[in-house]
Amino acid sequence: MVELLEKMVLSGLGALALSKSKGEELLAELREKYRLSEDEGRALLEKLQGAAQQGKENLAAAAENEVKRAIRGVGMVTREDHELLEKRVAELERRLAAPAEDEEPEE
Repeated sequence: MVELLEKMVLSGLGALALSKSKGEELLAELREKYRLSEDEGRALLEKLQGAAQQGKENLAAAAENEVKRAIRGVGMVTREDHELLEKRVAELERRLAAPAEDEEPEE
């Protein structure tokens, strides 16, 4: 399961890197083929790069959610859950260690 998610994330990042490296080539080709101005070509390239970035963010969020679901499915806790439990235990230990305010000192 984790291998599949890793491959999915790496594929998405590879596609993003490829689109970024090929962006200038694509821009030149589109400008020539469709007679786009420099500004139109740049606007199109920025739009494509924005869409690629959004796709990367969506992929990362989906992968994170899937990993959390898989972790919970096998009965493990997430880091966030563990940290929350640590804080709760520390607070309870602090309360137990503090002398009770209601109690009278013994003589």
